[in-house]
Amino acid sequence: MDLRSADPSTPAEYRHAVPRAEVDVEHALAAVAPICADVRERGSVAVLEAGERFDRVRPERLRVPAEAMERALAELDPQIRAGLEESITRLRTTCEAELEESVTTEVAPGARVERRIVPMQRVGLYVPGGLAPLVSTVIMNAVPAQVAGVPGIALASPPQADFGGLPHPTILAACALLGIDEVYAAGGAQALAMFAYGTEDCPSVDLVTGPGNIFVAAAKRYLQGTVAIDSEAGPTEIAIIADDSADAAYVAADLISQAEHDPLAASVLITDSEALAEAVDAELTRQVPEAKHQERISTALGGRQSATVLVRDVDQAIDVANAYAAEHLEIQTRDTSAVAARIVNAGAVFVGDFTPVSLGDYAAGSNHVLPTAGCACHSSGLSVRAFCKNMHVVTYSAEALHEVGDKVVTLAEAEDLPSHGAAVSIRTER
Repeated sequence: MDLRSADPSTPAEYRHAVPRAEVDVEHALAAVAPICADVRERGSVAVLEAGERFDRVRPERLRVPAEAMERALAELDPQIRAGLEESITRLRTTCEAELEESVTTEVAPGARVERRIVPMQRVGLYVPGGLAPLVSTVIMNAVPAQVAGVPGIALASPPQADFGGLPHPTILAACALLGIDEVYAAGGAQALAMFAYGTEDCPSVDLVTGPGNIFVAAAKRYLQGTVAIDSEAGPTEIAIIADDSADAAYVAADLISQAEHDPLAASVLITDSEALAEAVDAELTRQVPEAKHQERISTALGGRQSATVLVRDVDQAIDVANAYAAEHLEIQTRDTSAVAARIVNAGAVFVGDFTPVSLGDYAAGSNHVLPTAGCACHSSGLSVRAFCKNMHVVTYSAEALHEVGDKVVTLAEAEDLPSHGAAVSIRTER
């Protein structure tokens, strides 16, 4: 795709020029609405029946027995356990640094306003189990919730026919490692409806987080309002700003890494170097056939959502990237820090040749639950903040109210709400 002669009057023109996967969430709503309604009406039985229909297995019970998680952890490969523990440690470190403190402000003598940070009381974490058991997503959801101080954490992941109707054992092991003992063998829209409405096995939650397929995204849209959501995560995306100093083998490997997720995954290279573009194409031709999931990767790279975008210079590359607002954005240029400083729209930014997106997927210390489909222009990745609320606590003395009371009465009368003013004057006139 050649944008070198483009001169848009608004960023939206770049946004529409760079294609994305066609994901029709509205169409999927028609499929998930009756599933959610059935769960609301019939509870756990409806969740189990939906699992049997979509996952081809019906668990004996929704809640995973504690002994199954203990067994999964005991049987976990020691190297995988070490990797999970390192990922947990690094993410917990950044989450603890992000944790906000309550702040009290004295706006006048005797007049205090406290912004109190309050954790959500109960949350539901969703971990997909479709094309791959995303064990890292357990960590990315659970650690910020734990650091935020959420007292009630439930997790759901689809039942697996290969494992007797339980979620994947690596996912169960990660839950045990984190001390999450409330885990449900439920996937898709039925799992989210279970969290939103509550069933006889699973009490309702205040917030649902975690990525999923189009039906999970549609269920989030359908249930929003009944329950809070983090975002409607769609197919994964990577964009890479690279100039002629970039290593074509690195760029190609990173494009492939995200294409491995899903046939609808987007891999976009933004470069001012035709030579690099050609070198990356040559590397893709070499590397893709060597990949385990080459069919999935080839479908993603050949889809309309993936492209090499030619630009005039790095300045235009930055404009295109900010308009595109990718879930993941890599910077592989000569002055990476200066380029990264000018990025305002991205789920997460990965700076330099030795910071691939896959590092962030597992052990960078950042979170990989990120906004997709251009939502990074207004939304943030999952963090401790998502699991907290801000609550104002206001305390005024009689003297402090008397000092400002006439202003309140005046403003109330200006809005033709005299009883508002009366609630103040009844106090200040005594």
